[in-house]
Amino acid sequence: MTRTGFVSHEYYFWHHTGASAGPLPYGLAIQPDAHPESPATKRRLLGLLEVSGLLGQLQRVEPRLATEAELLWFHTPDYLARVEALSNGVGGDAGELTPIGTGSYHIAKLSAGGVLAAADAILSGSIRNAYALVRPPGHHAEADRGRGFCVFANNVVLVHYLKRVHGLKRVAIVDWDVHHGNSQEGAFLDDPTVLTISLHQDNYYPPMSGGIDVNGTGAGKGANINVPLPPGSGHGAYVDAWLRVVIPALERFGPEFIIVSSGFDGSAMDPLGRNMATSETYRQLATMTVDAAERLCGGRLLALHEGGYSTAYVPFCGLATLEALSGIKTSTDDPFMPIFGGMGGQDLQPHQKQLIDAAAALAAHVPTA
Repeated sequence: MTRTGFVSHEYYFWHHTGASAGPLPYGLAIQPDAHPESPATKRRLLGLLEVSGLLGQLQRVEPRLATEAELLWFHTPDYLARVEALSNGVGGDAGELTPIGTGSYHIAKLSAGGVLAAADAILSGSIRNAYALVRPPGHHAEADRGRGFCVFANNVVLVHYLKRVHGLKRVAIVDWDVHHGNSQEGAFLDDPTVLTISLHQDNYYPPMSGGIDVNGTGAGKGANINVPLPPGSGHGAYVDAWLRVVIPALERFGPEFIIVSSGFDGSAMDPLGRNMATSETYRQLATMTVDAAERLCGGRLLALHEGGYSTAYVPFCGLATLEALSGIKTSTDDPFMPIFGGMGGQDLQPHQKQLIDAAAALAAHVPTA
């Protein structure tokens, strides 16, 4: 057995997001369609992990329910009550584009709690790192409302848990989802003990957020870095940004634990993104992050599943990431690589390098211990 843990639960696939038109509510002018944040991508990732043989080599971590007290470290009592009321009824919207179905409150607590259980296992030494295939996702949720399909801010609650329960002092969150990680930015913008880095498509979702100029406030100045990649960024831009911004920032900061917000919607096949990452992109990002975790914090790394809406391609991006975390290369290859790997624009472009140069300059001013 590898020392990589894996969190999943059947209930994660039962969170019901209903019908929509893409991410928007349907109506008389918009024909109903399937919601993009459906169980399909996560279930198909789980299926590929099994048929590749990797799933059987991971250590299963049983999730638990997060308590209300744990969720209240970040979320407001009124928000929890609103989600619970919707969940006890026929559902509704928890804020902005965040569908709640019957029973979703219980499942969202299990999603957050699965993350906490994985952290316990890592810090006990029973596993080295872990991947939490949880649902609903979390990196857009705010204290008093859901946003962008995210009910509870799993990564923010996790940071509080690591500090309050396990006594850690310095935690880093690195986010490769194509959408801006506004949850962690808003929660820790003035906190010099939490490094937050978001690599995302420039000014996409949430609108008018994630600018490179948002670099932390007060004592937290320098501890938040946004890398708003231009639309069309591919493998070269992602790898260059991770190598020249994320890794140096982590090394300067010196975390005791690294959280990865792992969304695969930056891929070349995603319907809700306009970037061109491949499974090999995510393999390289994950490999660099695992290596950094080994050097800096005893390998303690926990990846939380976020976005990714291509039912065909998310499984291969996820498999590559889990192979990097576990150090096990299966015999299952990505059949899309001959197409996506050779797409025009996959190499680093001058306008992308200009943006990454500016972000790399910020990495030199991350607060140290």
